[in-house]
Amino acid sequence: MDVMDAVLSFALLGALLTITPGLDTALVLRAAITMGRGPAFATAFGIGAGALAWGAAAAVGAAALLAASSLAYTVLRVAGAAYMIFLGLKMIRGALRRDRAGDEPEVTTRTPTLWSTFGRGFLTNLLNPKVGAFYIAVIPQFLPDGASPLGMGLLLALVHDLEGLLWFTVIILAAQSARGFLARRAVRRGVDAGTGVALLGFGVRLGLSSR
Repeated sequence: MDVMDAVLSFALLGALLTITPGLDTALVLRAAITMGRGPAFATAFGIGAGALAWGAAAAVGAAALLAASSLAYTVLRVAGAAYMIFLGLKMIRGALRRDRAGDEPEVTTRTPTLWSTFGRGFLTNLLNPKVGAFYIAVIPQFLPDGASPLGMGLLLALVHDLEGLLWFTVIILAAQSARGFLARRAVRRGVDAGTGVALLGFGVRLGLSSR
């Protein structure tokens, strides 16, 4: 298998995984609906940066060390689970507050910044050891003989990132085109609550999982 075959094969697998509904898609969709296009793209870039960091770690062997160390994996798993549960509870609480507000104008106490939404996407991926497990399990299968593991690992991670950004762009633009409907208080409350429940579920499942 040469480099081009490896990239194309990995791109096909990555595309299938990218369009599968999951936590990343929920975060970007929620940002697009509740905060707008800029924060949604910042969230998407943060998710991509987190995945790229895991890809680089897998390429240089750091993820392999993590996979071999039960203590390191457990610490990262608990930290990731706690972060997801925190975000989930925060979103659910926000949705309930909007519900109690009724038809009164919604008051935003703090405007989300591009940096904060980027950080949210980045940390959500970076603190998820299952993303690292995916890269360390998959990337070695697509390394051609004689290719630089670091260079090839980064290339494959970048391909996966670009696919993710294309998919997120479709989601963001679709959400913007339906902004009139999606901006309704009931819809935004439902999106916040749904995303919060999804985050809470991912966090609990990650916290209770082993390897």
